[in-house]
Amino acid sequence: MEKMANSSSSDVFPSLTPALAHRAEVLENPLQTYLLGIIISICGNVLISISLNIQKYAHVRQAQRGSKPYYTSATWWCGVVLMGVGELGNFAAYGFAPASLIAPLGCVSVIASAIISVVFLKETLCASDIVGGTLAITGTYVLVTFAPHTSTHITAHLVQYYTISWHFLLYLFIEIVIFCLLLYLYKRRNMKHIVIVMLLVALLASLTVISVKAVSGMITESIKGQLQLIYPIFYVMFVVMVASCAFQIKFLNQAMKMFDATEVVPINFVFFTASAILAGIVFYQEFEGLALLNIGMFLFGCLLSFVGVFLIARNRPKIKQQDRNFITMNKIPGRRHTDKVQPEAKTTTYGSLAAKLMCNRSGQTDDS
Repeated sequence: MEKMANSSSSDVFPSLTPALAHRAEVLENPLQTYLLGIIISICGNVLISISLNIQKYAHVRQAQRGSKPYYTSATWWCGVVLMGVGELGNFAAYGFAPASLIAPLGCVSVIASAIISVVFLKETLCASDIVGGTLAITGTYVLVTFAPHTSTHITAHLVQYYTISWHFLLYLFIEIVIFCLLLYLYKRRNMKHIVIVMLLVALLASLTVISVKAVSGMITESIKGQLQLIYPIFYVMFVVMVASCAFQIKFLNQAMKMFDATEVVPINFVFFTASAILAGIVFYQEFEGLALLNIGMFLFGCLLSFVGVFLIARNRPKIKQQDRNFITMNKIPGRRHTDKVQPEAKTTTYGSLAAKLMCNRSGQTDDS
């Protein structure tokens, strides 16, 4: 009778009793699982840096040859495949190690990319690159050493229990309010400041980290034999992961169009890492039971990584700004986007000063 009572109570409260049980349960070999997550994340970030340099090499070679588009190059597609493998590795790493640890390891990609660009693309190496790389490596070692070394089973019941917890609901409410305010300033008030755009990306990134770790953890448990894909919370987290990633990429692309990569990359790394750490603390309670010394040294390691990434990215080649004397098509008075500025090659005015006079004459006619 007692066994029947226990089993029936477990069925009535499926989201609470198993969640509390799994909350205290750590993985069978926590150190091995922890190290596995770190290794997978580092390998994934190195592959991402290699893929970026391969794609950059393909762009440079296609520009020099001036032949076919870059997407027809096998080298470029090789870089795309490597990036997919690297991102898949980062996705898998969230299932083995805390999110507050996997996110800061993104600085490995910046360090590796700087080294590869110097060795293979023959880019110049500055003193700030050496100092930044040293700080980033030191910071990575410190944060790995003092980060939480335990990881729990990420099951559907545990994710559901965390989702309805009061501290996460409060965190989600505050995040939605801030996001709506920033979006109003960005869209309605036309405030195109880099901090506003990157904060929008970071707020979405916090949801991405939560959902990615949930989906990755539940897939890992399913592979081990405890099927988690039958629970609705898995598909809810999957939708959140896809949607937040899509909008995150959208705002990040807008930032790359408006600002230089040397500004976007370090700020995005800092904001993304901070939001991922905060998401891990609030949702997965990863700092629970961690000593103050460990927390302080972990944050100090993150700070060293931040400074290192800023120093490395500061001397990366900047995108050439458009000539201020150049007039874009939509700024020519009386001209439409479909108007032709350059005459056809078969006409007598092709490439001559008369073509310019013809454009000016037609512009004066339109204005009148």
